Amino acid sequence: MQIIADLQLHSKYARAVSQYMVLPEIYKWSKRKGIGLIATGDWTHPLWMNEIKQNLEEEGTGLLKIKGERLKVKDNEYDPRFLLSGEVSCIYSQGGKGRRVHLLIFAPSIAAAEKINKSLTKRGCNLLSDGRPIIGISSIEFTDICLAIDPSCLIIPAHAYTPWFGMYGSESGFDSIEECFGKFSKDIYAIETGLSSDPAMNWRVKELDNRSIVSFSDAHSGPKLGREATVFDLNELSYAAVREAIKRDQGSAFRDQEKKMKADPRSLTTNTVAYTIEFYPEEGKYHFSGHRNCNVKQDPSQTKDLGTLCPVCGKKMTIGVMHRVAQLAARSEESLKLTQKEVEKTQVKGTYSETFPERPAYIKMVPLQEIIAESFDIAATSQKVQYEYNRITDNFKSEFDVLLTVPISDIVKIAGERIGEGIDKVRRGDIVIDPGYDGVFGVVKIWKEEEMKKEQGKEQMSFF
Repeated sequence: MQIIADLQLHSKYARAVSQYMVLPEIYKWSKRKGIGLIATGDWTHPLWMNEIKQNLEEEGTGLLKIKGERLKVKDNEYDPRFLLSGEVSCIYSQGGKGRRVHLLIFAPSIAAAEKINKSLTKRGCNLLSDGRPIIGISSIEFTDICLAIDPSCLIIPAHAYTPWFGMYGSESGFDSIEECFGKFSKDIYAIETGLSSDPAMNWRVKELDNRSIVSFSDAHSGPKLGREATVFDLNELSYAAVREAIKRDQGSAFRDQEKKMKADPRSLTTNTVAYTIEFYPEEGKYHFSGHRNCNVKQDPSQTKDLGTLCPVCGKKMTIGVMHRVAQLAARSEESLKLTQKEVEKTQVKGTYSETFPERPAYIKMVPLQEIIAESFDIAATSQKVQYEYNRITDNFKSEFDVLLTVPISDIVKIAGERIGEGIDKVRRGDIVIDPGYDGVFGVVKIWKEEEMKKEQGKEQMSFF
């Protein structure tokens, strides 16, 4: 079975998060989005853990289900399960440098999560401070604590290239997983891409050859759920199956495993990452290097030639994700031999590597609300966009169903030609992007300026 999973989000107890990020609302948004497996988020926070216990129940698979609400599920509707996923901010000194690293932590049970919380509290961590607490212990010590309590816990570096809080971050991160995690580097089976990088960028980094590349939304509100996601192909919906899919090697060891499977079909497993759904990385707010106070933005080639100081004021610029990847990369993008072909069970072309054919593909996507908003040339938060979004998703199975699988001709019948054209353009990658930098989100435009003027001209003529 294929399951769309979003395993990074935050609750109302985290900073700058909507107060509507409560479990019943997260569940409802997941159903509408088409997300089959969703993070609880923030289980290190004692008050949020209480809400987890009140609203969810364990079902013996390492996952949790909503209480009460699921009885209302109709035929062909999604009934999402929850996975205990939290995030911590490790701030500490190592190697004579201040480090700030955000880590995702997946736990297989409430009991394991509570033991971890108790251990962190004993070490002086103030878990009540925030849904994503700042803990003054190293990535090594945090991993040691979690795996000692339950070896099946998963530690995944979150938004790995973010300058100030990514494991590979240019400002406070590391140059390798081994440098960050020491003897536990072998237990780090994946990294999370963040909004400013995509899998192809990560495929250039050699130490990731045998690690999974996963993507999640880091959502702070319901509408942002699923803006990035990982699609798993599982033989059962369980924590163990998800863990196996993430742990499974993707490089030469993966190919060795494939040979063993062919020799002994009984060893065949279908727990894998099928593909990931990506934000356009250019839209991420740290894609390019730059200095927003001076409106300076540079691509990696410019930064390489001009240096890392702002040419206007002389202060240090924020080094973007693209430049940071280039610093860590052992191979060029050209060497990956990227190619496009339709992803199985979708009507969307994904990106594959001919050099690493065992790597799961990825699809770049724009959220449906943003497509609708640009179709009408109004804000995504407007009531008209919300009405159209609900009407369209009510007529189909989910938002992801509309974005990935429904024929455009069927979408046009419900949503109209303009929105249908927008979805088609996004599926084909026929869009315009102004990359983000230094904390400024990039801008994705589905219609070029001349196309918008032409359409507006048609609308004006329709009045006569």
